[in-house]
Parts: sequence; structure tokens; C-alpha cells
Amino acid sequence: MLYYLFKYLHATFQWPGTGLFKYISFRAAMATLSSFTIIFLLGQRFIDYLSKRQITEPNRALGLDATKKKINTPTMGGGLIILATVVPTLLFSKLHNVYIVLLLTTTIWMGLVGFLDDYIKVFKKQKNGLNGWVKLLGQVVLGFIVSTALYFHKDVVIREVSTIAQALSANLAAQPPSPSGYNDIKSTKTTIPFFKGNELDYAQITACLLGNVDYTWIVYMAIVAFIIAAVSNGSNLTDGLDGLTASTSVIVGTTLAVLAYLSGHIIFAKYLNIMYIPNLGELTIFCCAFVGSCMGFLWYNAYPAQVFMGDTGSLTIGAIIAVVAICIRKELLIPILCGIFLMENLSVILQTSYFKFTKKRYGIGKRIFKMAPLHHHYQKLGWHESKIVTRFLILSILLAITTLVTLKIR
Repeated sequence: MLYYLFKYLHATFQWPGTGLFKYISFRAAMATLSSFTIIFLLGQRFIDYLSKRQITEPNRALGLDATKKKINTPTMGGGLIILATVVPTLLFSKLHNVYIVLLLTTTIWMGLVGFLDDYIKVFKKQKNGLNGWVKLLGQVVLGFIVSTALYFHKDVVIREVSTIAQALSANLAAQPPSPSGYNDIKSTKTTIPFFKGNELDYAQITACLLGNVDYTWIVYMAIVAFIIAAVSNGSNLTDGLDGLTASTSVIVGTTLAVLAYLSGHIIFAKYLNIMYIPNLGELTIFCCAFVGSCMGFLWYNAYPAQVFMGDTGSLTIGAIIAVVAICIRKELLIPILCGIFLMENLSVILQTSYFKFTKKRYGIGKRIFKMAPLHHHYQKLGWHESKIVTRFLILSILLAITTLVTLKIR
């Protein structure tokens, strides 16, 4: 909203400072500061409200002493993350941008799914919350919305630039480059890390599997829905220690913001030899608002946590990360960038599968880990949770660096 206001003021009155709002970098910085400030100012009041209404963490009976101390800690704090992400995005971004609309839809939709899950746990006293199939249906519906928009919307294209001279001659900070010399393509291409000519078209996969590219949209929708469900559930499983999901999300979100800015900037995209995606740079503002909200929440969620995000926050965070990665066509980098979420996911899958297999074969179920998800395994080994969070955070930073390195290593 402020973007349109200051654009009008600059065009009409030429007031000093109003021209800053045409720069994505300035608006992204303001979005980060605003989202952090919103949570910092409202956080304690929100926590007090949750405590007064006894919206607290239910007893999960995990057999850990550290868990017992958290029973009365307020939960559903993910509503703060959603608020602090949406408001700065509305203020500083171009609201007609298809990527912004898509991410706002993702945030609100998955926030509602997570809220319903938390509501059943807290108010209905059903510790398992929302039925797993209903939760999966919500993620699949979101996948349908996202894939449909990306596949059919006229503004979702990749642009081939004929010469670097044409790109350099355009005033990129103030306005989009001239269409002459450019070739906009509707495509389902994505990026394959570490490979030269690192592009893969989902239409090619469809042709190989089904022998007809007419079914590409169906294959694309299935892939998008799977990615959203996997990352969202991975984020949800990771949210078991104070500050773990929030801190790793700051690193992941910052990396996605960098990738979105590079892919949406014609000069950087040309220099790095990556896909230039018109209109994508605006997504940097949303990513920065997301990062600021996670940092603000971490202020209150760091050990010992004053509030938990609940499924309202963790499911939403995972969906946001997945959809941003899909929009910037870097979804195949998710196993690297979101390696922490992947490890947590795999630990649960391996633990459950091995237990069922050994019970069926030997009559006694055996375990690979002392407890799953993985962070609880280290708690069982006697590690303090702040040490676990710190070491997972270090791994997250290393994985983020590796993700950025893939831009040049092929």
C-alpha cells in the first residue's frame, strides 16, 4: 500500500525521499525491520493474553524431563509470525504481483490449517489434533492452487536475454527493461544443482513417463503438492525444541531472499547464468518480512521459551519455504537448504519403518534412534537442548552456504 502512495507522491510532488520506494532493496529492508518491530512490540502482550486464556502447550508425555517443564507454556504463537509477515508485505510490496498474491494466499491458507490443528489440541483436548488425512488434504489443495497459478498465469514466465548490452542499457532500478531483444517463455523448467546446463523441464519428465506433454500440469501439480507437504511436515517435526524452527527458518528465509533477488535481477541472473524470472524480485520483500518475523518470534521463543509457535506457525513456515522455492524454480535445492527439516523427516520415517519391520519379523519392535524426531535422540543422549539448537543452527548455516555455492559450481 505504501508503495503505491509514495509512487504517487513522487510522481506528483517530487517530495524528497519518496523515490526510495521504487527500490526493492529499500522496501525489503523496511519489511524486515517492520516485521521484527511488530512482534517485538506485541509479543509480550500476546503471550500474556495466551496465558490468561490458558492456551498452553498440552502434555505430550514424551518421557523427557525438559518436556515436563513446558506444559504450561503458551502456544499458538505462530499467529504472530503470520501477522508480522502479512502486514509488512501489504505495506511495502506491489500487491498486483502474482508471486506476492500467491505467498499471501499460502500464508493465510496454511495458517488456518495449523490453527485448526492447534485448536483441536488445546480446546478439544485431543492430543493428536487434526486428522492427518485432513491436514494432508489442506496441503494438497494448496498445491493445486500454487501449481495452477504458476502453470497458467500469464505473468509467470522466464525471460531469455539476447545480449548483455541491452540489459545494461535499461534503468533497472526504476523500471523494467524494454521488451525488445527479450523472449518471454511459459515453461515448467526448474534448476538442477551441480550440473552444467542445470535446467530440467517437467514437460520432459511427463513425455518420458506418459508419452504426452498434455499431462504436464497434472504431473507438475503432484510434484508441487508433494514438496509442500514434505517441507511443511518437516518444519512441523522440527518444532520440538526452543528456538529450533524459528532460528533455522531465519537462515533458510535469508537464503531464499538472496536467490529471489538474484533470479529477479536481469544483470545478476545474466552474470550467474541462471534463469531470469521477470517480476520475481518483488518476492524478496515477502522473504525479508518472513525473516524479520522469525527473528522477532525467536526473541521470545529462544531458550527458555516464553511461547511456542504451535502448528499454526510450523506448518505455515514449511509451506512458505516450499512455495518460495518453487516460485524461484529452486525446489530441487530444498534437500540441501532445508537439510535440517529433511533429517527430522527421515528420522521419523526410518524409526517407524524399522520398528514395524522388526516387530513383524521378530515379534519385538526395534529402534534405530533412542527417540524420533532426531533432536529428541540427542536429548536422550543427555545433550542440553540449547546445545542441540546451536549445533543444528550451525549445520543450517553451512547448508545455506552450500546452497548459494551451487550458483557457480556446476
